[in-house]
Amino acid sequence: MNPSKIRLGLKENLPQFGLLVLVNVFVGAMIGMERVVIPVLAEELYGLASYSAVLSFIITFGSAKALSNLLAGRLGDSFGRKRLLILGWLFGLPVPLILMWAPSWGWIVFANVLLGANQGFAWTMTVVMKIDLVGPKQRGLALGINESAGYGAVSMMALLSGFLLASDSVDTVFLIGFVVAILGLITSVFFVRDTTHHVSLESGVSTEKPSFYEVWRNTSWTNRNMFAACQAGMVNNLNDGLAWGLLPLFFLSMGLSLERMSWLVAVYPLVWGVGQLGTGVLADQIGRKIPIVAGMMIQGASLILLVRSESPTVYLLAMIGQGLGTALVYPALLAVISDNSAPEWRSSSLGVYRLWRDGGYVVGAVFAGLVADSIGLSGSIAAIGAITLCSGVVAMIVLKERMT
Repeated sequence: MNPSKIRLGLKENLPQFGLLVLVNVFVGAMIGMERVVIPVLAEELYGLASYSAVLSFIITFGSAKALSNLLAGRLGDSFGRKRLLILGWLFGLPVPLILMWAPSWGWIVFANVLLGANQGFAWTMTVVMKIDLVGPKQRGLALGINESAGYGAVSMMALLSGFLLASDSVDTVFLIGFVVAILGLITSVFFVRDTTHHVSLESGVSTEKPSFYEVWRNTSWTNRNMFAACQAGMVNNLNDGLAWGLLPLFFLSMGLSLERMSWLVAVYPLVWGVGQLGTGVLADQIGRKIPIVAGMMIQGASLILLVRSESPTVYLLAMIGQGLGTALVYPALLAVISDNSAPEWRSSSLGVYRLWRDGGYVVGAVFAGLVADSIGLSGSIAAIGAITLCSGVVAMIVLKERMT
């Protein structure tokens, strides 16, 4: 592409932006194929009796994704975005086949290392590339569209996989996942263009990049806004790890059928995904703090509501609340990091944030599993709900608005 023709903005880059939305649909579908199937298979096919053992696949997934986020962020500033997007799909390609043919639970755990790397590289790059394309004025909108597409695909694939599991057609889930991985790789290789020139246009005058340690320190705790985003992001994904690994088992333990459980599990990422079409714009219009604080409070209250009732209607309301709360925080948290980092090291800063955020899968899986083994599923869910409320209070106190 001729650098002189580069423009920033959603309208100005709509074809490439649309392609990246499509790529993130594929990325979301890869993780969606596991949301219902794997926790159920852990108990029914592989005979795992401990909740901590069931959640081991989320621990490896979260660890690989968090480290891949960090690595992808730093390398994205040095080697360009497209190469890392393609690398993400190369990691993801064998995952559905391993899940389909796994002879033991250890292979499921290994597949989730590769899936974590796929999500870390591919999803991170779709986020960064969309931010590159639209410039500073439409970040919330761009991130809302990106996350909406990804988590909408998570929901649809989770629902489909639940119904296929109920009909004993689980191999079909993984075959669909393999086709998705091939399509994602082909689209990324042949149609997606790198966004290096867009970064140069936004930054204007080239400046020296800070060291990795400086970016790490600034993102993690020196900058109070980014610290607030990192802690909220970690707790948010602590919630998501719980929803992924234990809520399917919780709903089944309450006597719900596989089909009704699948609907409940799917409605959470569906509301999360669709809701971000509005919450991303909202974060541009009213700022980042209100959506973040409100979203964390709604998530915490929804989890506590979930365990205080045995009504499927209340379960549905709680899952809708969980999705809405997550939709409020997700694009706003990413926008906080973008607002407080320079274009030259934005990808690195986003990588650090996403390390902390997806580290929540690891912390959440370990904590939720140990608590569930000790006092039961309801106690584990309630404890994480309380932690989420506390995170919202921290964000309310620490986060200061900074609009660009």
